[in-house]
Amino acid sequence: MAAAEEEELPLPRLPELFDISRQLLDEVEVATEPTGSREVQEKVSKGLQHLKQAAEMLAQLDLFSRNEDLEEIASTDLKYLMVPAFQGALAMKQGNSSKRLDHLQWAREHFLNYLSQCQHYHVAEFELPKTKNNSAENNTASSSMAQPSLVAMASQRQAKIERYKQKKEMEHRLSEMKSAVESGEADDEHVREYYLLHLRRWIGICLEEIESIDQEINILRGKDSSKEASTSHSSRPSRPPMKPFILTRDAAQAKGQKSGSTRRSRTKGGRGG
Repeated sequence: MAAAEEEELPLPRLPELFDISRQLLDEVEVATEPTGSREVQEKVSKGLQHLKQAAEMLAQLDLFSRNEDLEEIASTDLKYLMVPAFQGALAMKQGNSSKRLDHLQWAREHFLNYLSQCQHYHVAEFELPKTKNNSAENNTASSSMAQPSLVAMASQRQAKIERYKQKKEMEHRLSEMKSAVESGEADDEHVREYYLLHLRRWIGICLEEIESIDQEINILRGKDSSKEASTSHSSRPSRPPMKPFILTRDAAQAKGQKSGSTRRSRTKGGRGG
């Protein structure tokens, strides 16, 4: 009877899946327990499951079409663009250090998916990070530049400072608008502004996370390469011991000297007779 009742329970709706996932992500990010703790990992796993369902629903509903502009998306639907960003953020919190590289690559893919969507809809002006396809070309083109120029380093630093300032400004504005929007008191214009601010905030987060991911992936791959080199070196079959040429020669020489002395003693004995 209980099983039948459970089967009849309706599946969570898209808004519910999104809200629960966002709440779980918030709880994971402010958790005081270690990331690898059972409590945190259960929230990470549950959040990823809900987001997977939400992503499948969005695909079925075809909510975001490549043929429409940002203005054509309903204000209350804008938040669902953040689903891949949330997936990437929770993937970064997964435990199991042996699968860390897989988690990083999966998270990077979803962060990049989110950024691609935002760029398509012109949510903000920014440059997409390098992908696997163009990274090799860029590395070849810039192979002559072993060290980044001071101008480029200064420009990157200034860009980070600007992103940080914008992030703080957006967070302040979001905190002011949150209660009115979530209580349903805000009009459509303010609801739209609220979710667009969220989208732009997550653009900055994703750009920072991808930069961090790329650095960590390089470190992990470097460690793997060192381990492989060490393993291959230690697994080589040991060479048979080299023949002691000098000792063999000395032995032969000693044997020759001994036979020579024997012949001489016999000769002397013969002469004496």
